[in-house]
Parts: sequence; C-alpha cells; structure tokens
Amino acid sequence: MKTSVGHLTYCTNIHPGENWQDHFAQLKTYIPAVKRQVSPDQPFGIGLRLANTASLELAKEANLEAFKAWLQAENCYVFTMNGFPYGGFHHTVVKDQVHAPDWTSADRVAYTIRLFRILAALLPPALEGGISTAPLSYKYWCNRCEEERLATVESATLNILEVIAQLARIHRSGGPLMHLDIEPEPDGLLENSTEYIQWFTDHLLPLGIPFIQDKLQVTPEIAADVIKTHLQLCYDVCHFALVYEPPAKVLAHLQQHGLKVGKLQISAALKADLPPVGTAARTTITDAFRQFNEPVYLHQVIGRKTNGQYIHYPDLPQALTDVDNHDVVEWRSHFHVPLFLERFDVLQSTQDDIREVLALQQQQPFTAHLEAETYTWDVLPANLKLEISDSVSRELNWIKQQL
Repeated sequence: MKTSVGHLTYCTNIHPGENWQDHFAQLKTYIPAVKRQVSPDQPFGIGLRLANTASLELAKEANLEAFKAWLQAENCYVFTMNGFPYGGFHHTVVKDQVHAPDWTSADRVAYTIRLFRILAALLPPALEGGISTAPLSYKYWCNRCEEERLATVESATLNILEVIAQLARIHRSGGPLMHLDIEPEPDGLLENSTEYIQWFTDHLLPLGIPFIQDKLQVTPEIAADVIKTHLQLCYDVCHFALVYEPPAKVLAHLQQHGLKVGKLQISAALKADLPPVGTAARTTITDAFRQFNEPVYLHQVIGRKTNGQYIHYPDLPQALTDVDNHDVVEWRSHFHVPLFLERFDVLQSTQDDIREVLALQQQQPFTAHLEAETYTWDVLPANLKLEISDSVSRELNWIKQQL
C-alpha cells in the first residue's frame, strides 16, 4: 500500500510452495485477507517471492496474464521481489544453502534476469521496481585464502554487472526503472555497510565503469551513474542490528559515498545481555535462546565482548556451546521474530532499531520500498504462533502506527 513515505508490503516468502501453482494458491488465500485488515480502500502492494521453479512457470505468458488479471481484480500490485532464496525455503533444511547458487553461478544470473522480466511486466506505470538478492556468496565457502576470496568477489561482480547492463537497457528503451538490491547479512561475503561500500568502490565501480561503457557506449561518468542507479542496498534492519550498526550510521555512511537504498526490509532479531558466567540468570537467558534453536534456517549469533569487540558464531548451536565464555556480555541472534513484540520472556528484540530507522525514513525518506520480512512463523515456539493473515496484518498495522 502507498504510505506518505513509500510503498509498504510484506514479503511472501512466508508462504510455502516452490512451484507457481502452489504459491499462487497461497497468495489467493492470504493476500485478500491481509488487504481487508490493512488496506481495504486502496491498492495493496505485494512483495513477491518466487523460487526458481515458480519463476520458470510464471514467465509463461498464460500464467503471467492470469496473475495480472488476478492482481487487477483484487486491487493489488507488485513493486518489489525477493530474489535471495533460489530454491526450497519451507519444509526443508535451508541453512547456508539459502546462498546457493551464489553470484559466481550462471544459474543465479539467469534466475535474477528472469525475475526482472517478470517484474517489468507486473509493475504499474511510473513505479520503480527492485529485487533483493544475496550478498555475493557465503563467507565460509571461500575463506581458505585471500586469493580464493578475491576470485569469488571478481566472478560475482562481473555476473552482477551483466544484470545491471540488462536493467539499463530495459530502462533506456522505455521500460521501467529497476534496481538490484544487495542484502548484506552476517557471514555473507558482504555483511555490513563497510564491506558493502568497500566492494562498491574497490570492485564494482573499477570493473563496472569500463564494462558499462563498452556495453552501452557511454562516458565513464554516465557509466558510474548507471551502476549507482541499478545497483542499490537492501537494508535489512535485523541484519544490521546483528552487526551492531546503528541505522543513522549506516545511512550516513551510504550518503557519504552517494549510494542508494533500494529497499528497507523491516525485521527484528533476538538479543539479550548475558549475566555473569555461573549465575542462574545466565542459565535462564541461554536456555531461552535454546528454545529458538531449530533446524531449518541459519541463526547466526554475534556476541559483544567486554572489550567492545565481537565474536561470530556461524549458527546458534555453536554459540550455545560457548555459554561459559566470560568475555561475552551480549548475544544477538539471526531469528526474524515478530516485529510488534519487544520482549520474548527474558529475551528482547531489536525493535528499537526498527523504530529508529522508521523515524529516519519519516524525517527524510531514503527509499520508496518498505517490506516487512518475518518469515519464521512456522518455526516459532508454539506460544508465539498465530494465524498467518492475522500475524502479518498486525505487523503491517504496527508499522503504519510507527509512521
């Protein structure tokens, strides 16, 4: 739905179904129910997630036309998509495979270009579109040596430039303005604003300016502008809270380098201060985290140490084996918990970061796309589970109240 500070939706990656028939059935079930509760009298925007299989099927003209007709009948529109998870995202072990195939793969390129062609066909006139995507690769897949990491970065960057060139051609030929939105996350090859900006300035622009010059026959200045227009940041609030980056710092860092935010993904992580080792209070806190240790998704933990430095655990089980580390005084865990709750018994959420970033968006909008992304409804502890359409509607209405 359109708000005073941008288009607001939720990401449909919460709905199971990896083929188009199943996913469309979920949309028909839940989208009208959510719209009735949050946007009954105005068009409702959809943050569409398509697995590779579903994208192949929706790309067929008959399916695409049927979907467009349904959108019109329901007074809905698509303006953003989630192109991060390529394969199965429900009823399977996802973990680090959420990054596969990474940006070194031709499959990732083909999938992303296909999504953009679908988005171009669905976008309402004069509305820009964006697709969020993986942060190049997963750090643990290419951390044996610096040469391997640099080779991965270069290969991924060149593949991303193929997509940027395609988006520029579409726009220059009269099509919609669309951008690929890189989504940093803990243990991604890009996991914070510093790494994103370093990649942009040290790799993407040096490789991209001559690449785009050659593809489009433009000047270096125009080539740089093309890259900054069609490659933007997906600011996932949960992810940046996990790496202890305050929203104002992230936005100021981006602005300093003239870089844009394509999408704000509104999400919350778990956090708690850790009492001294050996106390019952510490056991209570770590046992509470243990309730969120489930086998489907990665739940990276970043601990804050007494000296102000950080310790990274690839997943919650590794953190739970280090509960007696005297140096660690806070944990933050990657678990997209409901936005509208500040506390989960003895644990807290990073909801304060959401409030801050939404206040900054109100003061001076930095993106046109806002998307709630709580995808863990199926794996939440039983006492936190509600009917999906009610849960999503409560989240969107809570965001509207903040705005």
